[in-house]
Amino acid sequence: MSFWLLLTVNSITFGGLLFLLSAGFSLIFGLMRIPNLTHGSMFMVGAYLGSTFLSGELGFITNFWTAAILSAIEVAVLGALMERFLLRRLAGQPLAQVLVTLGVSLMVADLCLMGWGGDPISVETPSGLGGFLRVGPAVFPLYRVAIIGIAVVIAIALWLTLERTRLGAMIRAGVDDPQMARVVGIRVSRLFTIVFGLGAGLAGFAGMIGAPILSVYPGLDQDMLPLALVVVILGGTGSLLGSFVGSIVIGFIYNFGQALLPELAYFILFLPMVIVLVVRPQGLFGGQVL
Repeated sequence: MSFWLLLTVNSITFGGLLFLLSAGFSLIFGLMRIPNLTHGSMFMVGAYLGSTFLSGELGFITNFWTAAILSAIEVAVLGALMERFLLRRLAGQPLAQVLVTLGVSLMVADLCLMGWGGDPISVETPSGLGGFLRVGPAVFPLYRVAIIGIAVVIAIALWLTLERTRLGAMIRAGVDDPQMARVVGIRVSRLFTIVFGLGAGLAGFAGMIGAPILSVYPGLDQDMLPLALVVVILGGTGSLLGSFVGSIVIGFIYNFGQALLPELAYFILFLPMVIVLVVRPQGLFGGQVL
């Protein structure tokens, strides 16, 4: 019984990381109508930057959460600059934008390999969260439970932002009908930059808080990007609810598949995506922002 409970907690934890990665990805896809193939790179860069901050090499950061927040801010700035100076110049050319994001992701991977080397980097669990949580006879790693809580808090914060703020109303309008949003005076180009930066920052933050579990290594971006794509296709582009539900579903499928049928893990992982594309191409919650 404890095996199944632990596997369930691990699945929800991984789903929480996937949500942080895919929520911004889904909004970018829904708003800008392009798949941002650098999103996995943002996850990896956030992990590398955070591990560098945490190592003390820069001499002024030793706290895990400070490193995670700073790495998220830096990745958000990088994402906003990429949208402003690269993707905006290719507006209306989706194929060119996809190729540019693919090229940038490959360049980032090489730069990370050159800067941090090819050896995996282990990141220690934050102090105070290295123990276990006991619930009756079951014992769960405390840090994994904390990640679940962080994902839920950020999901609620994003929902409130989209539902209760002016920025959220503009994002929803841009996802639903970008041309009409321009007509009513919404500066969609600025909105693109904000959403792109927000999505990149969430991915960078997810990379850092996932580092104690996944470690940091070359190729981490290529491991995470396909999972984010599956989540977005399953849940529907532009849908926060779809990202949340899709992330939890894929977290369970991925972890249970790896544990029970490792030789068919990827077949089981991508099968729901194929079925959704055939039966409901817009995704389970396509057309809804919330």
